[in-house]
Amino acid sequence: MSVTAGMVKELRERTGSGMMECRRALIEADANMELAIENMRKAGLAKADKKSGRIAAEGRIAVAQSEDTKNAVIIDVNCETDFVAKGDVFKAFANDIAKAILASDVATPEEAYELTLADGKTIDEVRRGLISKLGENITLRRFQRVTTEGGTGFYLHGEKIGVLVSLEKADDELAKDVAMHIAASKPACVSEADVAPEVIEKEKAIFVAQAEESGKPANIIEKMIGGRIKKFLAEITLEGQAFIKDDKMTVGQLVKGKDNKVLAFTRLEVGEGIEKAEGDFASEVMAQIRG
Repeated sequence: MSVTAGMVKELRERTGSGMMECRRALIEADANMELAIENMRKAGLAKADKKSGRIAAEGRIAVAQSEDTKNAVIIDVNCETDFVAKGDVFKAFANDIAKAILASDVATPEEAYELTLADGKTIDEVRRGLISKLGENITLRRFQRVTTEGGTGFYLHGEKIGVLVSLEKADDELAKDVAMHIAASKPACVSEADVAPEVIEKEKAIFVAQAEESGKPANIIEKMIGGRIKKFLAEITLEGQAFIKDDKMTVGQLVKGKDNKVLAFTRLEVGEGIEKAEGDFASEVMAQIRG
C-alpha cells in the first residue's frame, strides 16, 4: 500500500510531528497508520529517556485557582531554553498540569505525572512526547497547593516568577497587591513570629561583635542592638516591609487597614537553586550540525 499525502497529513495532526518524520514512519510501517503511531511513540520515549539527565533550568511558573478562590496551586515546570519556555505549546502544557493538580490530591511531582489530561494521556506521556518534539528535557520540578477558608490570590511576573498568597478573607485586589510586593521584595516569611529564634540569635551575635568594637558603653550597645534587630526583622518579614506601591506604609499596615490577614505565601522563581552548566554555545551548535 502506498503512502499518500492525506495519510501524512493525518499522521501529522495526530502526532504533531514534522512532515518528513511522518512520511518516513508510514513508509517503515508499510502505510499502517496505527503501527506508525506506535513506532513513533516508542522512538519518542527513547529520545525522552536520553534527554532526561540534561539540566533544565529554564521554564515557567503557572497557577490554577478554584472559582471560589479557596483552593489554588502554583507549579514550576522546567525546560532547557528560554525559547521553548515562551512558546505556546509549553505554556499550554504548564497550564494543563496546574489544572490537573488542582483537581487532584497528589502530593509529589512523581504522583502528578500519573494524572490524566483532557486528551486521555497522562502528564508523563505528554511530557515525553514534548521532549521528543521540542528536543529538550522537560520536568515538573515542584508545586505548592494552598487551601484556605478565606481566599487565595496570585501574581505572575512574566513566566519566571510567581507568587501565591493565602488571605484570611477573600480579597482579589489585596491578594494581587501583596503577591506583587512579594515577587519584588522576596520576604523570608509573613511575620516576626515566623522567624526562627536561632536566626535572630545569629544576627544578634553579629551585631554585638560589631557594636563592641565601637567602644561605646554597654547600655548604648544594648540600644544599638535592639534597633538593629528591629530593622533586620522589618527587612525580612512581609508585614514589616515598606509596601512597594506606597512606602509610607508597611505591608502589615496595608493588610490590617483592609481588616484582613496574610496567612501564608509561596514564591517560586524559575531556576532558583539549580546550578546551570556553563557551555560553549558555538561548540554545541557545531556538534549538532555534525550530528
